[in-house]
Amino acid sequence: MKSMTRNCLGCLWVSIAVAVGTTSADDWPQWRGGDFSSTTSEKNLPVDFDQQWRVEMPGSAGSSPIVIGDRVFVTSIDGDDMLLLCVVDGKVAWQRKLEGSNQRSRDGANSASASPCSDGEQVWAMMGNGALACFTLDGEPVWSKNLQDVYGKFDIQFGMSSTPVLYKGNLYLALMHGSMRSKTPSVGQVISLDAKTGKENWLHLRKTDGIAENKHSYASPTIYQSGDLELLVTHGADYVIAHSLKDGSEVWRCGGINKKGPSYNPFLRFVASPACSDGYVITPSAKKGPVLAVNPNQKGDLTSGDTLHWRIDRGTPDVATPLIYDGIVYLAGERGELTCLDLKTGDQLSKKRQFSDKHRSTPVAGDGKIYIADRKGTVLVFQAGEKQDLLSKHEIGEETTASPAISDGRIYIRTFDALYCFGNNK
Repeated sequence: MKSMTRNCLGCLWVSIAVAVGTTSADDWPQWRGGDFSSTTSEKNLPVDFDQQWRVEMPGSAGSSPIVIGDRVFVTSIDGDDMLLLCVVDGKVAWQRKLEGSNQRSRDGANSASASPCSDGEQVWAMMGNGALACFTLDGEPVWSKNLQDVYGKFDIQFGMSSTPVLYKGNLYLALMHGSMRSKTPSVGQVISLDAKTGKENWLHLRKTDGIAENKHSYASPTIYQSGDLELLVTHGADYVIAHSLKDGSEVWRCGGINKKGPSYNPFLRFVASPACSDGYVITPSAKKGPVLAVNPNQKGDLTSGDTLHWRIDRGTPDVATPLIYDGIVYLAGERGELTCLDLKTGDQLSKKRQFSDKHRSTPVAGDGKIYIADRKGTVLVFQAGEKQDLLSKHEIGEETTASPAISDGRIYIRTFDALYCFGNNK
């Protein structure tokens, strides 16, 4: 599905008439949406949809788009440059260059892997070289800093790709890296910044006994929120850990993901992030390893199995974050299999191979539908539920590892080549 016309990047400037303010219910303000669940409450979402517009990108990226009103924000590389772009109605409204140079990795990865975020007034972007910047929605610079200058040089095999999480006026970062050759255990940095100013609120040293490549985490932090309980959840170095939002102190940790002893895997680095639902933190691992359902209403070391709701020893997605929707946990495996588990028990409800190619993007859901894009650019729409009934199939024909965004009845997908907007064809 190719557009007949393509927009020339960097030379198109359009007037923008969106009122600046807080995000609306239809916005998709950060990776995995406004409540970090990869779901939307919107109704009448499309099953069969047409291309509304296509904007050529200056380079590839694994980052996902976000949507504020009619503005879509996305990061990209352009040669060695790293950019944040604002797209409105299929045209580039503005683009801004961030500090430093792109750093390429394997399998098409680069420094434009973390997704931007916005509160409806400002937008933030982080790059794999540590560049972190804040702009107004009109592209005016507010503040910037380089995280490597402040917190030390990144030592991570495939680049720092963890996406910051924005919550109640603060940015939360999880920087987990370190020498693979050193036997020194992992000491990550969990950081809270005032989003408006970039000033540090607190820094917590995240210590674990993870070693070798397991010091390197590509997972993103998330927020668990239920009633009065609010936790920052970080994932990496053999543990999922919950932190106080006030000062970063550790509330609980859960290991057992990479068992110690002779069977310890020194290369079980985490990429997929935890997913939260009321009373549950679904914790993936890597390399077909375990999935844990942690009860977050506890304190201390939860590694003992009797503290868990359930555990499956095999079947984790390696890259895609689990999706929790209507009581079912959806696990999108890298080799194209989609597994449905009962949220409360962990019992397998179904498992089907849906793609013939690698799968890396996190599924999203709304209006009783599941939207998934595979590496080759095939978008599948399923009826939510254990039967995995296929409703439609759409061939974009361009590689993608980004997660779809849903806003105001439209589906936004960032491929390695372009940013797409799809809408109902009725």
